[in-house]
Amino acid sequence: MKTAVKQFKHVSYLWDEQKAAALAGDEVGLLIYRSNLLGADLRLTNYGGGNTSCKAVAKDPLTGKETEIMWVKGSGGDIGTLKRSGLAALYVDRLQSLKNVYRGLEFEDEMVELFNHCIYDLASKAPSIDTPLHGFLPFNHIDHLHPDAAIAIAAAKDGKKITQELFNGTIGWVEWQRPGFDLGLKLRQCLDKNPGIRGIMLGSHGLFTWGDTAYESYINTLEVIERCAQYLEDNYGKKSLVFGGEELKSLAKAKRLDQASSLAPILRGFCSGYTRMIGHFTDDDRVLEFINSKDLDRLAPLGTSCPDHFLRTKISPMVLNLKPEEDLTDVKAIKEKLSPAFDEYRALYKAYYETCKHPNSPAMRDPNPVVILYPGVGMFTFAKDKQTARVAAEFYINAINVMKGAEAVSEYTSLPRQEAFNIEYWLLEEAKLKRMPKPKAMSGKIALITGSAGGIGKAIAKKFAEEGACIILSDNDPERLKEAEEEFNMTFGKDVFATVLLDVTNTGHIESSMKTAALSFGGVDIIVNNAGLSISKSIEDHTEKDWDILYDVLVKGQFLMTQAGVAILRKQALGGDVLNIVSKNALVSGPNNAGYGSAKAAQLHLSRLNAAELGADKIRVNVINPDAVIADSKIWAGAWAEGRAKAYGVSVQELPAFYAKRTLLNEIILPQDIANACFAFVGGLLNKSTGNMLNVDGGVAMAFGR
Repeated sequence: MKTAVKQFKHVSYLWDEQKAAALAGDEVGLLIYRSNLLGADLRLTNYGGGNTSCKAVAKDPLTGKETEIMWVKGSGGDIGTLKRSGLAALYVDRLQSLKNVYRGLEFEDEMVELFNHCIYDLASKAPSIDTPLHGFLPFNHIDHLHPDAAIAIAAAKDGKKITQELFNGTIGWVEWQRPGFDLGLKLRQCLDKNPGIRGIMLGSHGLFTWGDTAYESYINTLEVIERCAQYLEDNYGKKSLVFGGEELKSLAKAKRLDQASSLAPILRGFCSGYTRMIGHFTDDDRVLEFINSKDLDRLAPLGTSCPDHFLRTKISPMVLNLKPEEDLTDVKAIKEKLSPAFDEYRALYKAYYETCKHPNSPAMRDPNPVVILYPGVGMFTFAKDKQTARVAAEFYINAINVMKGAEAVSEYTSLPRQEAFNIEYWLLEEAKLKRMPKPKAMSGKIALITGSAGGIGKAIAKKFAEEGACIILSDNDPERLKEAEEEFNMTFGKDVFATVLLDVTNTGHIESSMKTAALSFGGVDIIVNNAGLSISKSIEDHTEKDWDILYDVLVKGQFLMTQAGVAILRKQALGGDVLNIVSKNALVSGPNNAGYGSAKAAQLHLSRLNAAELGADKIRVNVINPDAVIADSKIWAGAWAEGRAKAYGVSVQELPAFYAKRTLLNEIILPQDIANACFAFVGGLLNKSTGNMLNVDGGVAMAFGR
């Protein structure tokens, strides 16, 4: 079929005829293709939101007969990244036959277990609660999305009337109801009463659209959403100023980021009373328009309407009673000012829980806010990991868009608190939470590692990321840092790390690194002082310049990084770790090593001094002493290797074997060995250890601590 290229203003037309033609006859392939296109446009639906399906004939493996099968996005998936493994495949006739055993709204949840009796593909993803919404509609391809433009109308006081008038009766309307078996029946009833409609609007919730082919469904979906978006645009400004007009002005961009980076660790500390949280900050123009408006105080407490929104954002945000230009330098005073506001938010959440709970409701979850609005500055979100925090921000921006649209055409209405609670504390949602993987050892932790674009530093960064931590990669070599960034993005994805150019002798760079940590993740928990250099010369060849750079990088750099990191750790009041990568040379006397060895000894004793001072803050300071870690090391690529080889009377090529033979274990030491030692200190088993030194040198008797 020749497709005409469509022109849209408010949505993206991404259909590629050649790619679609290559999938001709593969309805499931076309479903995945269509789903990925829809998920690629955040104006249509957000991460994890919505679901899509197709129905096609396939051979029954038991009877060999052709039978109708429905493929639908499985529980917990995302249409933008959907693959075949993320689909649930069910016999349509068996799904239809469940109507015979359905016992009514009070028994909704038992139907989910019965979906398993309808499974066609035993490798299927678990069917979601939305399965019957697709199964009971007689269309080959169906899209259920949560586009802001449609929800704005669905959440408007006059949403039903607007929908009927806007689409001349070609879009049906079903009042708000929690997703489930009965809602699937309601959708079919709406269709039966309105034959020929092209879609159904779900009150406060979202949109169902369909087509006989994947392309027809795709185009139908885009056209309906485009019409909704254009209607909103036509009405912005007609009723009144957007959100009642501007109450205050935003700070300039640089000042907003300064305020946000100063405040984020304090907020993170308040939000981490139950679970250590990771933060996200945005000063998106849509956020600023809302938080600076006269209607903020009226609309924010109402909460969100679409269940996909508030499941990720909580029912309503916390609005800070701080001036945009508030002096944040007095941390104690700011905490005293914010503490009552957090207490009030938690009390309101507890009252919401106690008022709405059922006898079988799960226990109350974390009462701290997920979304925190700072008028004039921006929005913070906090969650168990960076992706969840970022997605929460995206969803609250969706909610802002919905409020803006609904207010432009009518009046915004949120879900009643009881309905919201019934979704948030739904036993099926609780079961989904319990099925989630156990957090990794370093989940919720943020580590800033100096000199982490290669060698020991990169190995530590990789180990921590593998164990669930968020990482700030830093290095003074921009090219090497770029290479590390590309590698981490490929291996871990954008939500796991941030990068910053960092020379540890430059206080401006150090300040920038801490700001990056605060803006990217909300703060920092672990400072790893790994950046270093080596100079091996005899006393007569050692210059004053050599001496100064060794002490500047190794000793002063360690001190300045620790000092800056401790300031953030104290703001958070969550404790933390400082790990100093020193050397066996801090303990062992050797030839041609006066500057380097004495600087390493200074690092070691500085670590002890810091441990003694910071214990009251639950900040642990520990030392790793490597030796002869040659792999991927810039140190060993230069004159240091030649100097050490000369000192020991061997060639550079013989150094690894030489160092291994002089150890008790006769082992070559690798960057991963140092990373494992670091993890031992911060992985949770040594939380009561500080002021310690761990040698990772294969066993050098002269380096024994005692």
